Amino acid sequence: MRPRVAVLVAVFFIGLGFWAPNSFAAADREKLLTEPGIYGTFATFSLDEDWTKQDQATRIVRLAALRGVVGQHREKMAIDLYLMRGLSDHADLMFRVHAAELRDTQQFLVDLQNSVFGKHLKGTGLMHGLTKKPNYVPGFPDQLKTDLKESVEVGPRPYAIVIPIRKSADWWSLDLEKRAAMMREHTEVSLSYIKTVKRKLYHASGLDDLDFITYFETSKLDDFHSLILSLEQIKEFQYLRRFGHPILIGAPKSVDEVIEVLAQ
Repeated sequence: MRPRVAVLVAVFFIGLGFWAPNSFAAADREKLLTEPGIYGTFATFSLDEDWTKQDQATRIVRLAALRGVVGQHREKMAIDLYLMRGLSDHADLMFRVHAAELRDTQQFLVDLQNSVFGKHLKGTGLMHGLTKKPNYVPGFPDQLKTDLKESVEVGPRPYAIVIPIRKSADWWSLDLEKRAAMMREHTEVSLSYIKTVKRKLYHASGLDDLDFITYFETSKLDDFHSLILSLEQIKEFQYLRRFGHPILIGAPKSVDEVIEVLAQ
């Protein structure tokens, strides 16, 4: 953070009591990110034209509300922020929220948009999904199950990609054995990239006009590109009615890093 901006932000947040990282009790983040039965929401926003007209001091004052709302709601949920500006023309910011109750996510988004910072946000997209135990993995060969447990490479993953998916009626009319065989092929193709591309799946049927939301993190966009090209060649891909539209790409950032950019 530039020295002058850093000093202004720090002084202002300390004065409001927002700077201390333990101001609010944190939810069990690990549990929310790994257990089934958790709601995952992706909300994207663009900043309105009025934001650019505010002087830096005013922007910093209003960004205090972002930090305050996120800090308050982390008692019940895991909240991740992504800077999309410069990587996507769909939005400036994305929030990924994990919560045991979808109404808690709703309250967070309402409070965010009702804040003095949120008044400058224009919603550009909202997707809801649910984490579940793998549908097909239990029937895979033992070696394939073992390969799936291989650890992702350590280190930062500076890119996040979100791809919504909807499958055709023909897919759902197939018997379970045929679908499982195609998902096994899908999994075998993906294994080449399991170390460099982290993936998380959300089931969206009944919660959104989608079947799935796929979330990826990687430090190697060329590997991600190759993964998608490989998946386009398998049988399962012909059953997709929607793949992306939009594809969202952003950079995972802390609240303070987002504030640094938006305060400029």
